[in-house]
Amino acid sequence: MASGATTHKPDAILHDQSVITHVIQAVKDAGLEWHLVRPKGGTRGMGESIALGVSATVHAAGWLILPGDLPLIQPDSLRRVAEGLREKPAVVPHYRQQKGHPVAFSHNFLPQLAALMGDSGAKEIVRSARLSHQVLDLDLQDVGIVHDIDTLADLVRAEQVLSQRQ
Repeated sequence: MASGATTHKPDAILHDQSVITHVIQAVKDAGLEWHLVRPKGGTRGMGESIALGVSATVHAAGWLILPGDLPLIQPDSLRRVAEGLREKPAVVPHYRQQKGHPVAFSHNFLPQLAALMGDSGAKEIVRSARLSHQVLDLDLQDVGIVHDIDTLADLVRAEQVLSQRQ
């Protein structure tokens, strides 16, 4: 985390729980199965994390790629992205025209996702899928799909949002 923090961002405390705990709780509340990728020593980036998670869950019908630093995400948003896979094999959520997470992929994308490396993530897979009209762009009214925790200021803003929700 930038701005002088000494904690890895998923472990930062937000509203008496770690950031990652908020994310996992939203997934559980959405009623979705989940698999956490958090290898000792970390990974070499988002691409490798995605490949590890997909390779560990090859039986899945599809995947919602959800970074662990989105503690404000709402369970309904997760359900709606998952349901979007019924319409198209890839789903990209948006909040006020800003791309968000989780991006979802059907099982058809298993080979491409499992082959990812480094920090590139799945942007190229989405770009290719978009060319063949396989992407559903889903508008959501959930700031939590774009509000990640990268700085201490992000953590403070997230704390304010959670306080307002209660």
